[in-house]
Amino acid sequence: MSQYYQYDVLIIGSGAAGLTTALTLPSHLRIAVLSKGDLSSGSTYWAQGGVAGVLDDTDTVESHVHDTLIAGAGLCREDAVRFTVENSRSAIDWLIEQGVPFTRNDDTDEDTSHFNYHLTREGGHSHRRIIHAADATGAAIFTTLLERARQRSNIDLIEQQVAVDLITASKIGRQGNECLGAYVLDRETDEVDTYAARFVVLATGGAAKVYLYTSNPDSACGDGIAMAWRAGCSVGNLEFNQFHPTCLYHPQAKNFLITEALRGEGAHLKLPNGERFMTRFDERLELAPRDIVARAIDHEMKRLGIDCVYLDISHKSAAFIQEHFPTVYERCLAFGIDITQQPIPVVPAAHYTCGGVVVDQHGHTDIANLYAIGETSFTGLHGANRMASNSLLECFVYARSAAADISCQVAHVNLPDQLPHWDASLVTDSDEDVIIAHNWDELRRFMWDYVGIVRTNKRLLRAQHRVRLLLSEIDEFYSNYRVSRDLIELRNLALVADLIIRSAMLRKESRGLHYTLDYPELAELAEDTILRPASVDG
Repeated sequence: MSQYYQYDVLIIGSGAAGLTTALTLPSHLRIAVLSKGDLSSGSTYWAQGGVAGVLDDTDTVESHVHDTLIAGAGLCREDAVRFTVENSRSAIDWLIEQGVPFTRNDDTDEDTSHFNYHLTREGGHSHRRIIHAADATGAAIFTTLLERARQRSNIDLIEQQVAVDLITASKIGRQGNECLGAYVLDRETDEVDTYAARFVVLATGGAAKVYLYTSNPDSACGDGIAMAWRAGCSVGNLEFNQFHPTCLYHPQAKNFLITEALRGEGAHLKLPNGERFMTRFDERLELAPRDIVARAIDHEMKRLGIDCVYLDISHKSAAFIQEHFPTVYERCLAFGIDITQQPIPVVPAAHYTCGGVVVDQHGHTDIANLYAIGETSFTGLHGANRMASNSLLECFVYARSAAADISCQVAHVNLPDQLPHWDASLVTDSDEDVIIAHNWDELRRFMWDYVGIVRTNKRLLRAQHRVRLLLSEIDEFYSNYRVSRDLIELRNLALVADLIIRSAMLRKESRGLHYTLDYPELAELAEDTILRPASVDG
């Protein structure tokens, strides 16, 4: 039997953005943090690189802002960039206060000043400004924040909960334009429960699973973006999908990212014959922004008909490699690759969704009492290309801002009156789940082929034709059968794919992560691509 729950704040997503929001909200509020799998199933846990910030006297806010604006290819919103960078040090101070074990320059030194933490450098950054925990920063941050959340009696951490849709006043025939809660599938009972809340925070991550090859975990299905769109929220810049240049290429390796910090510490990209090739593409070589490096690798693979290129750090000492990159070293060794002696086979893979639900500096969406944080959101920070390690920073800065805003608003927002339960009276159990699996595979493959690193008008039209057919099939299936995690994710992925394709078709230029052979030049005016549910064609 379905259940009915009431909370002050419902947070959908248990990664860095969701946990930070929960931990910085007042302790008297009742908070639910939902995870659609295990609590660690999101992208945060797997982040290797670190958190960018202005942390010592050799760096400045202006330098970090300048680097971000350059990487964003003229499309960053400067107010969002400044807001994020100016709050970087306080956000990282907060993480240190929580107990995150960032790597020190000297592990025997107990001084907690920033100067005693090891800072690395990644693509697009002009300074060493990435604070990290070896090459497993995400795991260190997630583990620390989760332990803190478990110590808070007002926070309920609930696993195996798949959000189906948001509940808004207009959807249930009430006056107003506010979010009242969400319908959520409990995977243990197979029932759709009702969560009523004064505030709802979407922290569901990105949508890189829409592509055949991705560095992301299976949970990255664009759930928050799709739910927000169906609820009436605008989305922005979804054509900018970042492909990480270096994912491990091995038949038994799944989604394993080779951190950009290797290139920050001097690793070289090479062809199978040992030749370095970045000299032909950018004067910054391996430290060029990710879009440039990914396109260079894609170009060389297509030019030579090769399956991968190679990332080589074996010219560094074995002790250095094992100390700075223990996770990469051990994982590669498990596949028979000793990175102290041989190069790593790598390929680009979908990694980060730069666009998302349009929000302001407090994480507000177009719907009252609904917030979006982290990769789910479009703040304007990343522009046409996310600079390395700015994404975790964005999670912490905007989560803390959203929590502060909710704290100010909470006295003026009441719990919603009784909400209607989920109605499953007209649906039956499916005996055709093979349709879901087939559509899932087809969607991810044509998105990879037609809406990938290099695009054309013809490819986009083909993708649009296919996704419209899939959406029709999925809607019919959704209307007639009981929901499951696979169906919910497929429904969301197909919708987000459609939004990505529409956004890409509207951009008549090549900028940052959106590169099209039909419009290879920059447009004179840099403009965001904003889609609104009432006028989705522009």
